[in-house]
Amino acid sequence: MNDQEIAGARNAMDTRAEGAAFDGDLKEQVLEALKSVFDPELGINIVDLGLVYEVDVDAEGGVDIRYTLTTMGCPIGPMIEDQMRAFVIAVPGIEEVRPEMVLRPPWSPEMMSEESKAALGIF
Repeated sequence: MNDQEIAGARNAMDTRAEGAAFDGDLKEQVLEALKSVFDPELGINIVDLGLVYEVDVDAEGGVDIRYTLTTMGCPIGPMIEDQMRAFVIAVPGIEEVRPEMVLRPPWSPEMMSEESKAALGIF
């Protein structure tokens, strides 16, 4: 993402934050921001797809995000990381975003939310 796209992502998060019912929990706000990152092939956000395995927020505003992709070698990894950084850094209180792609456990459709499974016809 270029600087203009990052600024746009921040503006979008500001708008969402004004209208959303954030409860003040920084981790929940980070997860909500990550719901703005979509798998371009499936059209479903990475949280509901079950791609986000772990989110840790430290006292200094750093956030570690462990995530995976639907398949090994998926070419969208760098794009997903750029979008994660752009949306999460826009969360008030977040100073640094450190995404880390992991391959274990491997992703499977069972990790998806029920809504995502229904949207893709997986029952």
